[in-house]
Amino acid sequence: MAAPAETPVVQVAGLTAGYLPGINILTNCNLTANKGELIGIIGPNGAGKSTLLKSIFGLVKVREGDITLNGESISNLKPNKLVAKGVGFVPQTNNVFPSLTIEENLQMGLYQNPKIYADRLEFVTSIFSEMGARLKQRAGGLSGGERQMVAMSRALMMDPHVLLLDEPSAGLSPVRQDDAFLRVSEINKAGVTTIMVEQNARRCLQICDRGYVLDQGHDAYTGTGRELLNDPKVIGLYLGTLGE
Repeated sequence: MAAPAETPVVQVAGLTAGYLPGINILTNCNLTANKGELIGIIGPNGAGKSTLLKSIFGLVKVREGDITLNGESISNLKPNKLVAKGVGFVPQTNNVFPSLTIEENLQMGLYQNPKIYADRLEFVTSIFSEMGARLKQRAGGLSGGERQMVAMSRALMMDPHVLLLDEPSAGLSPVRQDDAFLRVSEINKAGVTTIMVEQNARRCLQICDRGYVLDQGHDAYTGTGRELLNDPKVIGLYLGTLGE
């Protein structure tokens, strides 16, 4: 007798969602993230990639379909409830408190459970080792790449079941982009299920276990990162020369 299938960490089924009444950005969109997976979401501008992440995190109204976390429906829960349940979210912009120190930013990530600060600090500095010596530095004085590092760390402080990343390489120099993708891989290898929206489609597919191509609000293609990198339709429509 076959073993029962493991419950996905995140399951998005038949999702229809949008910001304004009567206008849907996502229509019948589907996504599955299993435990320990790194999921990449790519697609053209306006396809609904960031809207999908924001729908999972309760920032966009879900009108149809369902989103589950470890088998429990979380559709339209408020972000603070989702953080308590184990969903971490790193937005693309305005993702740190610039007037606070790095240490204070990390503490803000644990306002619901401050007792685990020491353990979680040890975890995040095992990935972002250079941050441990700079805890008293104000976040406002950091570069874009360093701010991204702090934002990821803060989201990891609550020991999330899943980490949602909205374009972690956006606005970074090529060297910093490479570093961002390396850190995402390290976070995932440390056991954190990760769902990443990314404009740098080729690099995203190179590191993800599975990818989804969104187009006009629904999942047009899915497969392993390698499969999508080598799919002629995906290359022609979405990757262009990046897929070569």
